[in-house]
Amino acid sequence: MDRDQLTEHLKFAAELGVAGVSRDPAWRTRQGDALVVAGAQDERTAGSSPAHAPAPSPLDSARGSEALEESKGEPVTFAANAAEALAAVRADIGDCTRCKLHGQGRRQIVFGVGNPDADLMFVGEAPGADEDIQGIPFVGRAGQLLTKIIEAIDLRREDVYIANVIKCRPPGNRNPEPDEVETCEPFLFQQIDIIKPKVIVALGKFGAQTLLRTLDPISRLRGRVYNFRGAKLVPTFHPAYVLRNPSSKREVWEDMKLVRTLLSEK
Repeated sequence: MDRDQLTEHLKFAAELGVAGVSRDPAWRTRQGDALVVAGAQDERTAGSSPAHAPAPSPLDSARGSEALEESKGEPVTFAANAAEALAAVRADIGDCTRCKLHGQGRRQIVFGVGNPDADLMFVGEAPGADEDIQGIPFVGRAGQLLTKIIEAIDLRREDVYIANVIKCRPPGNRNPEPDEVETCEPFLFQQIDIIKPKVIVALGKFGAQTLLRTLDPISRLRGRVYNFRGAKLVPTFHPAYVLRNPSSKREVWEDMKLVRTLLSEK
């Protein structure tokens, strides 16, 4: 296929509304979309220590978009629908050896599961032991509780999409390290951009802090709504935390009622 034919093919694909998937590192620049929407932003910044990462500015987001447009990354692979696009991302990951986790005892990649056209997406931290065995996120005790949480807002697990910040289990279930997140999060961003959920629920301290680029505790982040990659992001406690601290169920229920309201908005 010559250049003119390829150009016409891509134009035709764009007119059909097909999704595009890129392995270009510039995808990471779109993380600059995370900005506070609801809640007192002045309160959020007041008294913060220098160690707290400031929220990216709209100018930073614009610069990220320019970098994406100007990048001469790897060729884009087109897919007819979201399911095919997600399959292409999974194929790109392969039996990943990009970071050190592949040599630290993980059994398999835990990519993500659920409806590729979901309005609601949950993002956790990393796979645990049960997830590493089954290759599916949130299948242990915490996953069973997450299923109940989903059902509490009149949805089924198969109606939503569930993924983690990183795709491999860290040894001993430790927190992912910065180099591991940097290597793996572009795949999560591709998942988000393909699914295009209306609402993303960030489960737990690590998931919320990673997506929002902040060191604020989850107790400060939850109860608010943030813009993130075209979706509304709602942080809440991780189901594993709720199992250890049953008194937090009330806060999680309040967060999920907020999620239900956001989903009902047109």
